[in-house]
Amino acid sequence: MISGKYVDVSVYQKSKKGNHFCGDSYFFVEEDQIFLGVLADGLGSGEIAKESSQAVIDIVRQHKYRTVKEIIELCNKRLVGMRGAVMGILKLDFMDQTFTFSSIGNIGIIILEDGVKKKRNIPSSGYLGSRYRGVKVMTEKLKKATNFIVFSDGVMDKELSQYFFKDYNVDRITEAYAHYSDNTRQDDTTLMAIRYKGEKG
Repeated sequence: MISGKYVDVSVYQKSKKGNHFCGDSYFFVEEDQIFLGVLADGLGSGEIAKESSQAVIDIVRQHKYRTVKEIIELCNKRLVGMRGAVMGILKLDFMDQTFTFSSIGNIGIIILEDGVKKKRNIPSSGYLGSRYRGVKVMTEKLKKATNFIVFSDGVMDKELSQYFFKDYNVDRITEAYAHYSDNTRQDDTTLMAIRYKGEKG
């Protein structure tokens, strides 16, 4: 677990059966005013998929202070001519007390406030590196004790209803998921458990 001033993060990741490279890449950072978390899944699997997903992460690192929409547009331009990728991006603004999320392709998010599931985001269709019709960007009020579960398509629907996603400890969430989920993954799988705990003290 990575524990920051406002946010705790724990990540589960496993490659598709038979692959040395995982086609999923992720990045997160907490600073004084923002938290930014990103999950990208390269199309296909293996080293080529990893190349595309890592290109997304490289762009995000360089432009983390841009808006969510601007970051996605920059990633789309970067991936033109590459294999392509899908992505989800979550930004917490500690000053405005809001969170913004968007995804393109099959990266999902579940939001739980005080252990109660609030919603599951429906991603925009398409993928980065191609023509797409723009993305939906969701901005809502940020509340203390909120869990954000961001996941790639290796996470199966039946796994998303489990009680352990309500836990306040993100390490226990990813450990429970690892124990519950199938040992042999049919796709690259990444699950990011992110908890906004509010300011310490």
